[in-house]
Amino acid sequence: MTRFLRCTAALAALLALRTVPLLAQEIRFNVIPYRLDNGLKVLTLEDHAVPAMSYYTFFRVGSRDERPGRTGLSHLFEHMMFNGTKKYGQGVFDKMLESRGGRSNAFTMEDLTVFYEDFPSEALDMVVDLEADRMAGLAITEESLAHERDVVKEERRLRADNDIEGSMFELLQGTAYLAHPYQWPVVGWMPDLDAVTSRDCEDYFRIHYAPNNATVVLVGDFKPERAIGLISKAYGSIPAQPAPPPVVRDEPDQQGERRAILKRAAQMPTVAFAYHVPSTSSEEVFALDLLQIILGEGESSLLNKHLVYDKELATRVQVVNAWRLDPSLFFIYAETKPGTSAEVLEAALSAEVDALAHLDVGAASLQKAKNIRTTTQVKALKTNAGKAEQLGMFEAYFGGYARLFTVLKNYEAVTGADLQKVAARYLIPDNRTVVTLVPAPAAEAAKP
Repeated sequence: MTRFLRCTAALAALLALRTVPLLAQEIRFNVIPYRLDNGLKVLTLEDHAVPAMSYYTFFRVGSRDERPGRTGLSHLFEHMMFNGTKKYGQGVFDKMLESRGGRSNAFTMEDLTVFYEDFPSEALDMVVDLEADRMAGLAITEESLAHERDVVKEERRLRADNDIEGSMFELLQGTAYLAHPYQWPVVGWMPDLDAVTSRDCEDYFRIHYAPNNATVVLVGDFKPERAIGLISKAYGSIPAQPAPPPVVRDEPDQQGERRAILKRAAQMPTVAFAYHVPSTSSEEVFALDLLQIILGEGESSLLNKHLVYDKELATRVQVVNAWRLDPSLFFIYAETKPGTSAEVLEAALSAEVDALAHLDVGAASLQKAKNIRTTTQVKALKTNAGKAEQLGMFEAYFGGYARLFTVLKNYEAVTGADLQKVAARYLIPDNRTVVTLVPAPAAEAAKP
C-alpha cells in the first residue's frame, strides 16, 4: 500500500552544509532491450561486479485498473502469484529460490505490480523457468483465494483500519478524487475483498498478467545473448492477450477546497493536505520533486525548520510528490506538538505553502535540493536490484528507460522561477483537500 514516505534526515542534514553544485552528468548503462513476438519487453544490463543477479518483472497493472466492487485485486494478486502452478506446487517457488541462496518479494502500487528476485548467477535458468511458468499457468483455486484473501484482509486491518496514518491517507485520496480510480486504496475495501470470486481472479489474471502487459528487467552477472535466449524459449509460447480496458481518466478539475474530518483514538491532532498535480508525463514533475525536498526533506527543510524547530507547532512533517501515470497528488502531512491545536498548525502550514508562489528560495537552498536529489538517485543505482528497479520505473513512468540517463540534467535545469510557477499553479487553496485527525475516545471513534 502507498504510504507517506519516511524522511532521510541524516542524509539531508549532511547535505544541508553542502551547496556546491554536484555535477549533473548523464547516467550511462549499456542496456540491451529486446521484445518477444508476444509483446513481452526485456531489458538486460550486464554487470560482472559480483556473481549475482536481480530479476524484476513489472506488470502494468495496479489499483487504477480495478473497478468499483472489486477493489484490491491487484494487491491480492501480489500474494496469489506465489501460490504455485501445475508444474510447481504451492510454496515451491520460494523453497527452490532459497535453496539456491536467493530471495523474492513483490510490491503493488496504483499503477504497477512488481515481482523481483535476487540470486546467485548460477540460478538464472531456474528463475526464468519459475517466472515464466507462473505467468503461463498460475493455479487459481478456491482454497488459494480463501487463504490469500484472509492474509490481505489482515494486512488491511494492520495498515489502514488500525493505523491512523493509513486511515488518513485513505480518506485524503478518497476525498481528493471524485471519478478516477486513484480514489480507492491499493489494498482494497474490505467488502470488495470479501466479494472477489475465483472467476474474477481468472479474468483479471488473463488480461493483466499477460506478456504484452509486462517488462522483465535483468541486471547482473550474465551474458545478454544467453539470457535473452532463455527468456525467449521460456516465455515465447505464452500468448498475448487483448489490451486491458481503458482506465477512467475524466477526473473533473477541483474548483474549491475540500475538507474531511477523521475521528480516531489518538494522542494528538494531525493535518494532511493533498494538492492535484500533473502526472510524470509533465516536465513540471521535476520542479515539484525539488519542492518536495525543499519543503520536507531533512531537519533543515523549510517546514521542519519553521514549524518543528522555530515555532514548535509540529513534531513531524512529511512531504511527498507522488509519481503516477495519471494526474497525481502532492501530499503534506504534519503532526501537532502537545498543546497545539489542529487549527493553529493548519493555519501555519497553509501560510508556509501559500508563500511559495512569491518566495525566492535562494540559490543555496535550490542547489542543496538538487544535490540531495542527485545523491539519492546515485545511491539508488549502486546495486543490481537498484539498477533494475530504476530502469523499470523509468520505463513505466517516463515512457522509456533511457530517460533515467538524463534525469539529473532535468533537475539541474530547474530554476527558482520554475518553483514559483508550479507553486502558484498547483499549491493553492482551491486545489487542496484537507483532512484533519480529531482525537476521540476509543468508544466514540468506534461508532459507525
